[in-house]
Amino acid sequence: QVQLVESGGGLVQPGGSLRLSCAASGFTFRVYGMRWYRQAPGKERELVAGITSASASTNYADSVKGRFTISRDNAKNTVYLQMNSLRPEDTAVYYCNAVRGSNSHWGQGTQVTVSS
Repeated sequence: QVQLVESGGGLVQPGGSLRLSCAASGFTFRVYGMRWYRQAPGKERELVAGITSASASTNYADSVKGRFTISRDNAKNTVYLQMNSLRPEDTAVYYCNAVRGSNSHWGQGTQVTVSS
């Protein structure tokens, strides 16, 4: 059974940091590219960051470049999103996504709220 379980979300003040984790099981994690998406109320889901299977390359949305860092630990079947200098506009539900060819798996999401 494929599972992606996100954790680490919460309420943080502007300028603060959070580290999201996504634990994977039920598939061969190390061969999948991993992505973090987010969806704010009333907005479409958007790609935040991605990392290839062997961590060879990463990519980021312009809005988070220099503030967010995606990484993965294939030994722990986990992908991370380190989020620094958080802004109110980063408030959203964050989802992790595993993709390989036509196969795509999603987590249930974790809420991140940036507010004073």
